[in-house]
Amino acid sequence: MANDDVSRIDAALASPADRPGRVGLGAALINRLVIIVPYLWLLFFFLVPFAIVFKISLSQTAIAIPPYTPALDFSDGFSGFVDALKELSFDNYVWLTQDPLYFYAYVSSVSIAAISTVLTLLVGYPIAYGMARAPASLRPTLLMLVILPFWTSFLIRVYAWIGILKPEGLLNQFLLSVGIISEPLIILNTYTAIFIGIVYSYLPFMILPLYASLEKMDYSLIEAAKDLGCPPTAAFWKITFPLSLPGVIAGCLLVFIPAVGEFVIPDLLGGSQTLMIGKTLWNEFFANRDWPVSSAVAVILLLILIVPIVFFQQAQARAQEQGR
Repeated sequence: MANDDVSRIDAALASPADRPGRVGLGAALINRLVIIVPYLWLLFFFLVPFAIVFKISLSQTAIAIPPYTPALDFSDGFSGFVDALKELSFDNYVWLTQDPLYFYAYVSSVSIAAISTVLTLLVGYPIAYGMARAPASLRPTLLMLVILPFWTSFLIRVYAWIGILKPEGLLNQFLLSVGIISEPLIILNTYTAIFIGIVYSYLPFMILPLYASLEKMDYSLIEAAKDLGCPPTAAFWKITFPLSLPGVIAGCLLVFIPAVGEFVIPDLLGGSQTLMIGKTLWNEFFANRDWPVSSAVAVILLLILIVPIVFFQQAQARAQEQGR
């Protein structure tokens, strides 16, 4: 057999990874596509909507459809766009600093979200820990029970809490029947009802990342600590909790970020006196029809949420580099 024939046979039997040319180019294209798709997702579903909202926040209120005068309009060409750029006004942002209502709404939203996040962590951590230490055969069932509330509409679940917490609701009827209280408790339309609603609604978002961290943990470290005379409580705080910090951080972010802008739960369970930025946004958009001011409120809310997360990620990256 000629050497050329042997070379052709070896090339045909070679694995796809060893073949030069078209296969290697296809693999590189797939790798780039995997990176490009998330960036395109962020571009179309985050950056573009944010740019539109920011553009509206620079406009002025008008009695029209839509109810504002367009800013940065390209209809007059590039020169008209440059002239409009020179005349941009940040009056809506200045207005937010002059009206204390928006400041109190931001502070109230952040404080309610922070307290709710801590309460959700206190409730969710023992549940996730119990799921991680449960027998392997029971874990899929426990996970399904955690995810089960998502099978029902979020709005229906919040309305169900109205039936539970109202003065003649199920909770008061139960407490009265067993003699714990002598008159109905006023829970609905209070901050307590808001905390209950947020903790209940966002509890799975806390449990799932916690369970993912605790389930991967090497529990032989706990046994070694016990063999060395470490009490169970000290072993938890020195071994279990530090190893589960990635899940704690992820769960807290998944709860805190949407809770800051929550609208349905404060509106239904907190009543008309509850001041949160989600209700303020709704009132500005639909009641006052002031789209520029409401867009400015939304932009500032987004910055309040994003800037600390960016700084936290940078600090975490520096800590990881120092630990190497």
